[in-house]
Amino acid sequence: MRTTKIAVIGLGYVGLPLAVELARHFPTTGFDIDARRIAELRDGHDRTREVGPEDLRGGPLALTSDPALLPGRQFYIVTVPTPVDARNQPDLGAVLAACRTVGAALRDSGKSEADPKPVVVFESTVYPGVTDDICGPALEEASGLVCGRDFFLGYSPERINPGDREHTISRIVKVVAGQTAEVTDRLAEIYGAVTSAGVYRAAGIKVAEAAKVIENAQRDINIAFINEVSMIFGRLGISIHDVLEASSTKWNFLNFRPGMVGGHCIGVDPFYLAHLATSIGHRPEVILAGRRINETMPGYIADQIAERIAAAEAPAVSSRILVLGLTFKENVPDLRNSKVASLVNRLRDHGYRVDVHDPLADPAEAAELYGLTLRPGLENADPYDCIVGAVPHDAYRTLSAPALTRLIRPGGLVADIKGMWRGLTLPEGYPRWVL
Repeated sequence: MRTTKIAVIGLGYVGLPLAVELARHFPTTGFDIDARRIAELRDGHDRTREVGPEDLRGGPLALTSDPALLPGRQFYIVTVPTPVDARNQPDLGAVLAACRTVGAALRDSGKSEADPKPVVVFESTVYPGVTDDICGPALEEASGLVCGRDFFLGYSPERINPGDREHTISRIVKVVAGQTAEVTDRLAEIYGAVTSAGVYRAAGIKVAEAAKVIENAQRDINIAFINEVSMIFGRLGISIHDVLEASSTKWNFLNFRPGMVGGHCIGVDPFYLAHLATSIGHRPEVILAGRRINETMPGYIADQIAERIAAAEAPAVSSRILVLGLTFKENVPDLRNSKVASLVNRLRDHGYRVDVHDPLADPAEAAELYGLTLRPGLENADPYDCIVGAVPHDAYRTLSAPALTRLIRPGGLVADIKGMWRGLTLPEGYPRWVL
């Protein structure tokens, strides 16, 4: 095993898989401020379901919540969240806290005349300039050292897709950029050891930051277009899913799918880009237009469901609705920035009694984040007036027609937001709406 010592700061959906892979090649310590999280990982349990117990119990990765164990590393890789605040402005609080932790570790390591100097690498999604202009000075303040002399900066944007078993850290191209050409080479060596897809050397740290933020903004804009045309075609009684199937027969058609856009990246990163644009005197148009459309989708979907319930002459004040799925995407337990919660609230505003079920979501987290009590199971459920397929978890996608209709009274509405039950033949008398 190589002797380069690495610390990964933040062991969430991004940091933990990275730390596990790095530990196969280098002495690696995974650090998280959540002592409960560390205890769970030591016990072999990853609540994000990204890493199996076999890679945690007895594996080479060292785990700690004690910052006193961090000094003396050659690389510090920061993978903490970068959300937005209530005004959709960048919230760099976790990044700055990580800078204070790493800065203290650099300080306690002591100055050394030996080369190479330690490198602090950021993977958190930010707008161009954050690493150099905000993180560098924060590290200097916390360490008492000089950036570019006593330590160096690097950036390598995270590209992990939660729940994706194909595009894992060991199979994706890693973009790297360092404060100097030598630092970039060092980053290429480290990341090149953990991925078979290769390493791309970006022209600079700001370029690497920009590349990451537009990757997610581009997806947001494309999904917004599909969401908007789904509203248009819905007025004509045309399903967007049927339209997409036809359009996808053209070789260069981009097959984005409609729905609610949440999560920690696509629903957040465009605001980082918009913030940067505004700060340098440019008024962003397309970026924020896409965000506005996607932000309206929970309300649009709830209103469409309400219209159809009313058309079926179901009494609105007494209708019971079951929403299936709360996480921000299928087959992951991640509840961050889930737009399903907004859908539930809008349905309740219409006067409906709404239950929520999700086999992957943590009930305590659902209560803490959204004030929602998850239904523990679907067995022996009294039939509902409407079923809403909000998140296409495999457990829902594979429901048979009899299993689905057992959950709903005759004449009740099946609202299939993601089109996951389009192939099911439902008995007569069960109206269906597909986005």
